[in-house]
Formats: sequence, C-alpha cells, structure tokens
Amino acid sequence: MATQLVPQEVLSKVDKVLFIAHLALGDFTYLQNCFKTFSEANPSIKIHIWVDEVRRTNKAADWGHLKKYALYDWLAECPFVEKVYNQTYSPALFEQSILEAKQQNYPCVVSLSTLRPPMYARLARQIAPNGFVVGMKKPVGLLAFKQRLAYRQLDAALDPDSVVKPGMHISDVYAAWFQQLFGLVSAPASRLPFVEIPAHWRGQAKDQLRRWGFDLGENSPEKVGKLLFINPYAKNNKRCWPLERVVELVHSVSQNDAWQGTRFIVNVVPEEMATAKQFFDKNSIDKVRLFSAEDNFFQLPAILLECDLIISVETAVMHLANAVHVPVIALMRQKNPEWAPIDKQNSIVITAANRRDWVKAITVAQVMAVLTN
Repeated sequence: MATQLVPQEVLSKVDKVLFIAHLALGDFTYLQNCFKTFSEANPSIKIHIWVDEVRRTNKAADWGHLKKYALYDWLAECPFVEKVYNQTYSPALFEQSILEAKQQNYPCVVSLSTLRPPMYARLARQIAPNGFVVGMKKPVGLLAFKQRLAYRQLDAALDPDSVVKPGMHISDVYAAWFQQLFGLVSAPASRLPFVEIPAHWRGQAKDQLRRWGFDLGENSPEKVGKLLFINPYAKNNKRCWPLERVVELVHSVSQNDAWQGTRFIVNVVPEEMATAKQFFDKNSIDKVRLFSAEDNFFQLPAILLECDLIISVETAVMHLANAVHVPVIALMRQKNPEWAPIDKQNSIVITAANRRDWVKAITVAQVMAVLTN
C-alpha cells in the first residue's frame, strides 16, 4: 500500500492542522467521524476547520442568512475541534479570515474541497506559505496551465475520485480519504453518524411539543398517537417534495386505521416559512405543526429525537435521523445513491422510478405502501 500523503514525520512535529472544506450539514454528518478518528490517533494535534462559504457574496442582504448557517452551531459544540473559521461569506470577511489564519503559522494545511480544487490549493498555500500543504487534485488537460500551476502549490495531492468504487457509501469515501491522507483505518461500524444534543435543546424540544399540544406525557387525557416528522425541503428543487404531496400524505395517514391519532411536524426552511404558513392555513389540517430550527442547529436533532418516524427528501435530515436512531423513510432520486442513509436497519429508501426523475415523482401511494407494510 502507498505511503500516507501526510508523512508521519510531518505529523509528529505539528501541534495543529487546518482543514479547509466547503461543508454542508450532510458532509459533516459523516466527516465528523473522520475528524474524531484523527483526533483520537493524534491527541496532541489541535484541529482547526476553515468552512468556506461557496455562496460568498457582496450582497449585504444575503449576509444575515449566511451568517446563521446551522453547521456553525454544531461545530461550536464539537469537542475535538478547537477553532472554526466561519466568516467567509463576504469577500471582505474572507480576506480578513485569510489574514487571521496566516497569523497562526500553520505547519500543516489539508484541503478537503472537491469543488474548484485549484482555487483551494492556492488558498491553502496562501494561508501556510511555509507549511506542508496537501489538497485535492483532479486530472486536467495539458493546456490547463492555470490549474496545473495551482496544483504546484501542493506538497502532496489526492484525487478524490480515485478512491471511489461502485456501491461505496459516502462515509466509506471519506474514510478512504483519511486513510490515504494519514494512514488512518476505521471500521465500518465507526462511520455511523452521531450528534450530541445539549440538554438545553432537548428540554426546549419537549417544551415545544407541550406548547403544540403534542405532549407525550402519561397524563394526557386522550390516547396519544405517533409523532411523524415530514421534511419536504432541500436546497435543490430537484430534491424537494411539493407541499401538496405533504397535505395528501397527512390525509392518507390520518385515515389509516394503523396510524389513527398521528400528529405531524412539517419541517420548513426559515426563508420559506411565511409561504408555508399561508399554504397550510388555506388547507387547515388538524394536528399539523410547522417547525424550523431558526435559533440553533440543535433544535432540529432535538425535535427529531422526540419523533416516532421521519420522512425526508434527500438532505441532511435523513442523515440526522440515523444519528438520533429514529426510523426514516428517505425520498431520493436515482442520482447519488452513495448519499442514502447509512443505517439500513432503521432506513427505507424510496427511489424515483426513472434516472431523470426529480423527487416530486415519488407518489404518496408509494410512501403509504411502506407505512402500511
């Protein structure tokens, strides 16, 4: 087997490593285990993470939403991450963050960024002009002079696609990256997602259920049915499920004898809450409450933990369902099967019939067939 890309003699001399990544919540759900494994194998090395905001913009109107990115809350509570660069959402703050990072004199910088890897190779070297720099490198043509020049900034490089084999889950891909980078070998069982929810947010979730009249306590005057969480939203419209389908599903579940008394929580992204409220007000469905983790990331896993079942389109929610050990029905396209929920015992995937189909092609009848099986 090839020697690890970051030599052990380099690791033995460093006190901190900066990882650069354009992280989505789903990415961190599985990369978290890799960082944890690295920390356990190198307890004297502090982990710093640069979260690069690919939606970086000069538009001040967009900064409020970007500044409240939920991942920052999760990283802030991560015990093996010492420092996070989370102000890269505007060009000015991006430059300030570079200056701040350069003052750290990083002895080692690792870019895990697969989008525009030449740009991140340059960024890594800019931050650590004298450090050991390793990053992602995708094959380029002979005439791609700028890209080839950028890759020369790296002391070592990893082709992220070189480790991918048919049938691999994304957690296996990330584990393979860290094996090539640092020689770290992890067992498949150690790749299951996890989330440590602070007690404050667990308590707030229970309070929220009481305010909604969804109290799970034994003193409830009526028989309490199951609590079903539905997430129809994703960043990409191709992965969303129409609200009309959600209403149809609620009606179908409510009329099913096995699911009598079910209460419903519909997850809504903050920027769509006003539209969703208007829509559900028109439909006036009983025992449905709209939810959004507007204050803190941990509101989401805390409320998921209280549910009996989660139905979600292909986004971070279906991975967090595995992290809190609540059964999930995932609605997915045929594209990117490596992102299916990893816990097969607690997950059922309903896949759109055709390769080009969006998630909206999945019908309520398909979901009900799973629920009633």
